[in-house]
Amino acid sequence: MGYNRRAISLQRCARRVVEEYGGALPQDPEILATFPGIGTATAGSICAFAFNRPVVFIETNIRRVFIHFFFEEEKTVQDTAILPLVKRTLYKKDPRTWYWALMDLGSDLKKTTPNPNRRSTAYVRQSAFAGSDRELRGKILNVLLKSPGMDMMELIRSTGEECERVERMITALEKEGFLTSSGDRITIRSQ
Repeated sequence: MGYNRRAISLQRCARRVVEEYGGALPQDPEILATFPGIGTATAGSICAFAFNRPVVFIETNIRRVFIHFFFEEEKTVQDTAILPLVKRTLYKKDPRTWYWALMDLGSDLKKTTPNPNRRSTAYVRQSAFAGSDRELRGKILNVLLKSPGMDMMELIRSTGEECERVERMITALEKEGFLTSSGDRITIRSQ
């Protein structure tokens, strides 16, 4: 599921499923979209793949297929133009297999053609991982997994990064629910 903060959202989702839905994941994409860390695309994806429900959604490989085959001459394409085509072509008897096929085709297209997704208004090129805040966040968590409960200055030194930047990441990780601090001691939060 990507970034480590999604683990917190996943845990919160699991709690909500147990507390509000008796342990059964809702099959309604509108309800799922209200869960922490789940938007409309992920809610649709869950319904299609987990429950084989004919729900319309777009993800990067599906977007690539539709832009490549239906918007060949367009310089920019919005998801609002793609969604009706996804809806019209959706194989309602077995949406799970249909979406798998679309995603496989989109993945294959990536190997053989220039990326059509660059023409999507939703396209954002991800920044490099090396030297990023994402890398530093991972470094902090990794250090604390190996040495639970560290002094703030010791943790900063162990990352090899500048003090202000590490402190900023620690504050963000604490705010997101990953870490707790007591005085100068930093630990991974146990739930």
